[in-house]
Amino acid sequence: MGTETVKEFWKRRDKHRGFLVVKKQGDMTMHFLLLRISAMLLFILNSAISQECPKYKVNTCQDCIQSGPGCAWCRKRNFTKAGEPDSTRCDTVQQLKERGCSETEIFSPKSQSFPIERDVLSSNVQLIPKNIELLLRPEHPANFTVKFRRAEGYPVDLYYLMDLSYSMKDDLENVKKLGNDLLRALNSITKSAQIGFGSFVDKTVLPFVNTHPDKLKNPCTEKRASCQPPFSFKHVLTLTGDGKQFQDQVGKQRISGNLDAPEGGLDAMMQVAVCGDKIGWRNVTRLLVYATDDGFHFAGDGKLAAILIPNDGHCHLEENLYKKSNEFDYPSVGQLAQKLAENNIQPIFAVTSKMVKTYQELSKLIPKSVVGELSQDSSNVLQLIKDAYQNLSSKVILDHGTTPDSLVITYDSFCSNNVVTKDKPTGECNDVKINEEISFLIKVTATKCIRDQSFVIRPLGFTDSLTVKVKMQCTCACEDPADLGDCSGHGTIQCGICRCDDKYVGKNCECATEGRTSQELDVSCRKDNASAICSGLGDCECGLCICHASDDPKKQIYGPFCECDNVNCELFNGKLCGGEERGICDCGECKCRTGYEGSACQCEKSIEGCSNAQSVCSGRGQCQCNVCQCKPGYQLPFCQVCLGCPSPCPKYASCVECLVYGSGPHEKNCSMICAALSATEEIPPSPEGTICKEKDSTNCWMHYGMVQEDGDEKYSFKIIKERECPQPPNVAAIVGGTIAGVALIGLLLLLTWKLVTELIDRREYSRFEKEKAKAKWSDDGDNPLFKSATTTVVNPKFSGE
Repeated sequence: MGTETVKEFWKRRDKHRGFLVVKKQGDMTMHFLLLRISAMLLFILNSAISQECPKYKVNTCQDCIQSGPGCAWCRKRNFTKAGEPDSTRCDTVQQLKERGCSETEIFSPKSQSFPIERDVLSSNVQLIPKNIELLLRPEHPANFTVKFRRAEGYPVDLYYLMDLSYSMKDDLENVKKLGNDLLRALNSITKSAQIGFGSFVDKTVLPFVNTHPDKLKNPCTEKRASCQPPFSFKHVLTLTGDGKQFQDQVGKQRISGNLDAPEGGLDAMMQVAVCGDKIGWRNVTRLLVYATDDGFHFAGDGKLAAILIPNDGHCHLEENLYKKSNEFDYPSVGQLAQKLAENNIQPIFAVTSKMVKTYQELSKLIPKSVVGELSQDSSNVLQLIKDAYQNLSSKVILDHGTTPDSLVITYDSFCSNNVVTKDKPTGECNDVKINEEISFLIKVTATKCIRDQSFVIRPLGFTDSLTVKVKMQCTCACEDPADLGDCSGHGTIQCGICRCDDKYVGKNCECATEGRTSQELDVSCRKDNASAICSGLGDCECGLCICHASDDPKKQIYGPFCECDNVNCELFNGKLCGGEERGICDCGECKCRTGYEGSACQCEKSIEGCSNAQSVCSGRGQCQCNVCQCKPGYQLPFCQVCLGCPSPCPKYASCVECLVYGSGPHEKNCSMICAALSATEEIPPSPEGTICKEKDSTNCWMHYGMVQEDGDEKYSFKIIKERECPQPPNVAAIVGGTIAGVALIGLLLLLTWKLVTELIDRREYSRFEKEKAKAKWSDDGDNPLFKSATTTVVNPKFSGE
C-alpha cells in the first residue's frame, strides 16, 4: 500500500467520525503520522492481550465477558459435549472457532467510542469533540482522539487581588495609577478584556491582628497615618471593561495592617474562585493576579485563634465582605487548587523577590499557575502580567474531573516539534503557538463493572470542554433463535444455555428439585466442603455427579465425586504401574498383581534380604522390595538396633526385682505384669545388649544385662552379679563420735576465748608501759606532785619546861 493510499484511508476515517482535517505539510504530516502509528500500536497491544482468557468460576455469558478482555462466549446450542460444563463455552475467539463455533455464534463485545456532536476547530472552538459516548467492557480500553487549536485574541477576564497590609503601602499608590494602562495592556493581547479589583489582609482575631478597640479602627503603627480597619477579604470592583472606573475605585482604597507576617490570601482566593456571580466572571479565560510581599496562612493555622471548623469552599460574601472568616479555617492548598480548576481560574502570583521561592513551591501544587517577581513598589506589574499570560496561554494541560478509582484514564500527547509523551495521567504540551493544532490520544479503561456516569475533560485555563458519557457492557445481549430447544419445557434459552424455572435444575432443566435448592443438590456432589463440585471433573445433575468424558480413550474418570482416574499413578520402566502384567492404576494407586509389590509394582515379592535367623525384620518393620522398612529409630538391615530410643533398664527394673528376688512393687502380680520379660543365659555385647545398674525397692543396686527379642516390647535379661546393699549404721560409733565432737568443739571454744583474753591483756599492758615512758617526772621516780606525810607528836602532859 502506498503512502497516498494510507493518507486517504485516514482521511476517510476522520470524515466518518466527523473529524475532517486539512493536513499541513512538513512537521504536521509527521505529527499526525505519529498519532496514527500510536493508535495502531495500541490496537496491536490490545489484540495481544485479547489472546488470553483466564475464565475463573465462569458459568454464564455475563461471567465470561467480565473475566477478561480476551474472553468470548459461544452461544451455539449443542456446543458442549455430554458431561462437559458450560464453562467450556468461554474461551478466546480463536479457540472457539477451532472447536466449531462460527463467528456469528460468538459473543465478544469490544469497548467503543462514539462522537455525539461533529464539531470543527474555529476561532470560537478550541477543542473538539464536545461530547463523546464510551461503551466500555471491563479491562478493555476505549480510545478516542481530542484535538486542540489555540485561538487568537481569546477574551480575558483579569481580577487584581492585592495585599493591603501596611508593608504594601508604596505598591498601592502605583496600582491606583494602573486603570487604563492595565486594560490597554490586556487589549493588546485580546479583543475583549475586563478587569476587577479586590483586597485582603487577614482574619480579624488574635494573633493575626491587634484586637484593641483603637487598633481595630486604625491598625497602623504610625499615629499620623490613616489606615482602614483590618478585614479578611473585600470585593471592591466587579469585572468591567471601564478602565477609569477601575482607577477611581482603587484610588479610594487605603492601606490597612495586621500583626503576623503571613497574610490571609488563601481565604481571599477561595472567595474569588467560588463567588463567580458576584465577581462577574464570564465564560472566557480567567486570570487572577495575586499581589503580595509576604507568605500565606493555610489550613490548620486557624487553630491559633480557636477556629476549628474546616473551610467549606462556599461563597460567603455579604455586602462585598467575607464576614465569616472568623468562623471558618483557612482553606488547604489542595482544596484551593481544586476550586480554581473547577472554575477555570489561572493564578498569577506577583510577589517580591524574597517570596519568589515560596510561591514557586505553591505553584507546583496548583496546576496552570505562574509566579512573577514583583518590584518593591509594583511598578513592573504590567509587564509581569503580560509575560505571565503568554506563559499560561502557551501551556496546554488536558485534565479530567474526579472519577472512580476503577476508571483509569491516560493521555498520549502529540505536541509541536514532534514531541510525544505516552500514558500520562494528564495531557500536556508546552510552547503552543496561536493557531497551532495539537492532539491527544485518550485511553479510558474500566477495571470492573461500574454504574453509568459521565466526566468532563477540559484544557485548564480555557473554557472549552469535552463531556464523556460512560456506559458499561457487563451483560450479554444474545439473540437466541426460538428453535434451539425447549429446555424440557421448564426454562428458556439464554446465550445458548438453559435458564431453568424455579424448582428445576440441570443442563436441560430435566431435574426437579423436590423442595431442595440447587445449592443443596450441589452439596451432595462435593466430597467435602473444600472440594469443587464433582472435583471439577464432572457435572452435578439432580444431586449426582456425571463425570466428564476424556479425550483420551484410555483415560477414565470415575468415582462418586469424579475424584478417580486410571492414569495418574507412578511409572516403572516407563510404564504405568510397571505394565499390565505387574499391576493396574486405580484412583491414583497401583494395585499390584500376585508376586509384585511396591508403589509402582516395581518389586517382586521376596523376604530373603529381610530375614535374620529368627524372623523377618525382627518383627519391627515390613519387608518391601526385599528390604526392611523399619519403624522409627530402628536400623537396617534387620531392625535389630534402635538409635535414640530410651534405655529399657529403668522401665523393667521392678520386673527384674520381682522375678529374681521376689520383692518390689510387682511382687503380687509379677507373672502377669512382667510377661514380656524372660531370663536368658547370655547377653550379647553392645549395641544389641544393654548393661543395667538400677536400685531396687530396698535401695540395693542390681546389676543385670538386657537384650530385645523380636517384636516391639519383648526383652531377655540376665543377672550379672549379686546385689550390693548398703551396711546398717553403727549407733555406738555415731553417739560416741557425736559426744567427742561436742566436747572437742567446747574445748576449742574455751581455748579460743583464753587466747583472745591474753592478747587483749598484753596489748593493754604494752600501752601502759608506753605511757609511763612518756611521763616527765625525775629519774629517781619521784612524783613532783607528791608530798610526804607530816607526823606531829603532842604530849598532853608536857608543860614545856
